[in-house]
Amino acid sequence: MNSLFAAGALALVLVFCGIGDRIKQMSGGTGSNSASNGASPKSSSGVTFEKPTLSSAQQSIQDSAQEIKWDEQGISWKLPGAWKKMDVKKETFNYSGPDNAALLVNISPMSADFPVDSSLTAYYDQAVQQMKNGKYERARYLEIDGIKGVEWVEAPPEGKDDPRRHQWIGYRSYLGQSQMLNVMTAVRADNFSKHSDTFPAVLYSMKTTK
Repeated sequence: MNSLFAAGALALVLVFCGIGDRIKQMSGGTGSNSASNGASPKSSSGVTFEKPTLSSAQQSIQDSAQEIKWDEQGISWKLPGAWKKMDVKKETFNYSGPDNAALLVNISPMSADFPVDSSLTAYYDQAVQQMKNGKYERARYLEIDGIKGVEWVEAPPEGKDDPRRHQWIGYRSYLGQSQMLNVMTAVRADNFSKHSDTFPAVLYSMKTTK
């Protein structure tokens, strides 16, 4: 479990590699998006964001799950009963399930003028490139509970013991603060198929205080 959480923490760092410079290039070094009162900072990029749809198996998992609230951040997820709390702090929320599966959430406060549109575009472009490189299985723009973001699923890694992740990053305004939400489900690669319905059911169950 410790190695999985360490890998998860590393992934949160690695996902930013090369993104910062790209955002600056796309935004001219300055941001024009300010925090709003809505669930997500206003987007003017013209991109179409899909919304989650659940299979019957995923819907069944959600229907039988328990709602777990992160009161400090006004967010909740529906987790299967076997999932247990590992670590919850002001900006991190970690639960674990069978086979050492994990839900790893990190919130990063951003400046009010952070270029949200450019950042999402950069994440999407990077994900598409990773698909071309065979590192990701799929990627798309996805809106969860009114929050616009980018979702991707990693392709099977070389090692069966290596972690494999299903991840989503989005931006919202909450209590006057602009935030980046990094939500990731992960498990050892050889157990990923066992959670192919559970991970989407968990990710797409996210509800946030408006």
